[in-house]
Amino acid sequence: MTNSLVGGAVGRPETAAPRDVATVTLDVVIPVYNEERDLERCVRRLREYLDGSVPYPSRITVADNASTDATLAVANRLAEEFDSVRVVHLDEKGRGRALRTVWSASDAEVVAYMDVDLSTGLNALLPLVAPLVSGHSDVAIGTRLTRSSRVVRGPKREVISRCYNLILRGALRAKFSDAQCGFKAMRTDVARQLLPLVEDTGWFFDTELLVLAERVGLRIHEVPVDWVDDPDSTVDIVSTAVADLKGVLRVGRALATGSLPVAALRTSLGREPLVPGVPHGMVGQLVRFAVIGVVSTIAYALLYLLLHPLFGAQAANFVALLATAIFNTAANRAFTFGVRGPEGAAKHQLQGLAVFAFGLLLTSGSLFVLHTTRPDVSKHLELAVLVIANLVATLTRFIALRWVFRNHDKGVDL
Repeated sequence: MTNSLVGGAVGRPETAAPRDVATVTLDVVIPVYNEERDLERCVRRLREYLDGSVPYPSRITVADNASTDATLAVANRLAEEFDSVRVVHLDEKGRGRALRTVWSASDAEVVAYMDVDLSTGLNALLPLVAPLVSGHSDVAIGTRLTRSSRVVRGPKREVISRCYNLILRGALRAKFSDAQCGFKAMRTDVARQLLPLVEDTGWFFDTELLVLAERVGLRIHEVPVDWVDDPDSTVDIVSTAVADLKGVLRVGRALATGSLPVAALRTSLGREPLVPGVPHGMVGQLVRFAVIGVVSTIAYALLYLLLHPLFGAQAANFVALLATAIFNTAANRAFTFGVRGPEGAAKHQLQGLAVFAFGLLLTSGSLFVLHTTRPDVSKHLELAVLVIANLVATLTRFIALRWVFRNHDKGVDL
């Protein structure tokens, strides 16, 4: 692939050197393929808006995706006319490829993109980028799917868009409302760390980037937009939908197996704790830990009552506690602390068994004291004492497991 930057210099696009451009705050990318008819109107209108309504130094970058018509010539002519317009030419198609290329190399503080048809009203651009410039947010997206958005498009696209976002919520637990609106922005320092992990080079690029940003713990700002469907759009809806579904499966598998370094990125990119001493995500961890704890306690009680007549109190306690400890460690590993994949699983179980040993010591000791003071105690009172002892052990388990999986996230070999 050959990339060339043109900022007003005369010559062939493959060899022209970029004109020196002062560092800008905002770099708006327009990815195009065979858009000779609409490109000039788009650039002039956008340049007028940026000059009159955006209080930051800005630049427009036209990213030509191997166009076969006069798109590149139009882009070069505009770059000659405007100092704040440049051209990046790619020899291969793909909106995601174009955005990755330009965003990764941009010297701006914030990078954004919009579609050449300007379906999204430009009055949403400043609300989109302002939270990023201020540092309040890390990523910003336009959304057509909130009540305050004003959208004009056919029922087919409306249904497809909403179904796609429902799939994202169900399959990837996405919380953002609109993955595919062609109106997004990101802090450049964040983009440089996330983009190498985004595999897609086409239309799924946006979704993959957003899912990764959300899992890392970045703040995603959403802006309701005015949006009018382009009736002349050349996007193949069916093939795009199929490619998107394949992308959802691929990303879902990567998250489930732990092949994406989400925890490491969360450490380097995630926001600082809101309350000192309360790490990010700890409240959610406590809730998930509590749910798993309730299930484990019920399973423990049932096993204990089932095994007590066969083996007696101490043996029943040992077997029930061991079985639920193995389940508890595996469940907390995957769901409470989000550690996926086989790497380190055996080691984590061994560390979980160390926690089990402490619980066994506590519960067995409680039984011993109980039987010493009341030899004729019923198994139901035994169970009540064991449940109380397990509650004490549970607090220790949460602290211990959090330490285990926190160190795993940081890559420490325990």
